Amino acid sequence: MTAAHATFLFADIAGFTALTEAHGDEQAATLVADFCDAVRAELPAGASHVKTIGDALMLRVPDPGEAILLALNLTHGLMRGHGAPAVRVGLHHGPALERDGDYFGATVNLAARVSGLASGGEVLVTGRTAALAPDLEGVFYESRGRQVLRNVREPVEVFAAVRQSESVQGRLPVDPVCRMAVDPDRAPGRLMHEGTAYFFCTLACAGEFAREPERFVT
Repeated sequence: MTAAHATFLFADIAGFTALTEAHGDEQAATLVADFCDAVRAELPAGASHVKTIGDALMLRVPDPGEAILLALNLTHGLMRGHGAPAVRVGLHHGPALERDGDYFGATVNLAARVSGLASGGEVLVTGRTAALAPDLEGVFYESRGRQVLRNVREPVEVFAAVRQSESVQGRLPVDPVCRMAVDPDRAPGRLMHEGTAYFFCTLACAGEFAREPERFVT
């Protein structure tokens, strides 16, 4: 068992349970397989796909800057082209113990905890990781404050990595039923509820929302 420094990245499909309930196990499983294949195809040199845990991928990227750029590509570029729901990513750089191709330790645990804080389409990094890649072209960091994480002794400073070309207004809306990211110009369904427009990936999701909107509006 040997120690090695790298950035560990967890990427998963936000709202996967809702997606499975709305579209069924088979379609959800196919989507996860497509997601995994698309991510592996984008890995930079030296990076590796460590393992898949349900709908989540654990990746190891030696360079923190490359890891952050990869994360932004997964959330704002790659998966839009694959019709996937919103992807969320968390990452942290540090040492980890390697055994039989897997990695263990506080660094890996912290990366997983940070990913759990992220919402769909968001990339969250620890302050330590952001400090290692302060000058990424076209990227800035928005503070999310000090976060208390489960099984982590001290609060952790967390930042959102954001492309300068991205804004809250520019992000795709999310289907409230299955949590899929939806292009408003191509959405099969659109409904108004209490003055707010909601977009849907299928008419089935729109119908489900119409029957019980209070269940999905938070």
